[in-house]
Amino acid sequence: MVYVGSDDGVVYALNASTGALLWRKATSGSVESSPAVANGVVYVGSFDSYLYALNASTGAFLWTYKTGDVIISSPAVASGIVYVGSVDSYLYALNASTGALVWKYGRINIFQSSPAVANGVVYIGCEDHNLHAVNARTGAPLWNYTTGYLVESSPAVANGVVYVGSEDGNLYAFDLTGQLL
Repeated sequence: MVYVGSDDGVVYALNASTGALLWRKATSGSVESSPAVANGVVYVGSFDSYLYALNASTGAFLWTYKTGDVIISSPAVASGIVYVGSVDSYLYALNASTGALVWKYGRINIFQSSPAVANGVVYIGCEDHNLHAVNARTGAPLWNYTTGYLVESSPAVANGVVYVGSEDGNLYAFDLTGQLL
């Protein structure tokens, strides 16, 4: 199956081989984030400020969580937690099964970047010009690095290196302790 959101506010599930529509679920806003799929659940944010958890097979609503503003960030799922940024200036950690708030981090600036999770750390770019590293279990800040401008791109982690682009035109690489490489 392929899952995709649309500006028409609908999440679509398609047969990956044929493209046939399997189900569709409407939200109340444009869906610009990419869905994350884990353990039979599709997680997707919407411009209506909600994060949706949908049954991957049927599209049935499992739970929703309302943030304080639109969600452009694509969710990431790791160890039973869903992480997603919001334009309300918070990074949210929600229980993947229930949607209950585990913690929220921020009030810094808009999070449009999608989080990356690796080795118990959540990495996310922010419009405060920083890449933030946050403890995935507690939401405690670990480190941040200030770039020359907005960080709306999504970080990637590979082989012990965190990569992120900034709107200052640079690609940054860090070790897992936040040291610029």
